[in-house]
Amino acid sequence: MIVGIGSDLIDIRRIDRTIERHGERFTKRVFTDIEQAKSDRRKLRAASYAKRFAAKEACAKALGTGLSRGVFWRDMGVVNLPGGKPTMHLTNGAEKRLLALVPDGHRPIIHLTITDDFPLAQAFVIIEAVPESSLA
Repeated sequence: MIVGIGSDLIDIRRIDRTIERHGERFTKRVFTDIEQAKSDRRKLRAASYAKRFAAKEACAKALGTGLSRGVFWRDMGVVNLPGGKPTMHLTNGAEKRLLALVPDGHRPIIHLTITDDFPLAQAFVIIEAVPESSLA
């Protein structure tokens, strides 16, 4: 069952200007170490950061809190599964909110799709609660 859905669209140029103006102060405040390492290796660095920023915004919407009630930027991080598929790894307040959304006997799965087409980056997040018995 779907327990949360969120989307976000952002202008890559906005992220590029923010990085130019604030540099590491911005990237270290908003992005996990994994996200920074991945984005800093990219030729289109600002687009990579913008997709991850949109994913965080979409995830916060799917959690139903936005960036409030104990959910912070670095509590949500884009990670890739072994096959390359992106998903979100949640910690701290975001993880607590995620677990509160999921009924007893269920496990959360976060579906994420991210894309960019200059000057825009977009992300969609769907949070699904799957019965524990169906995962065995």
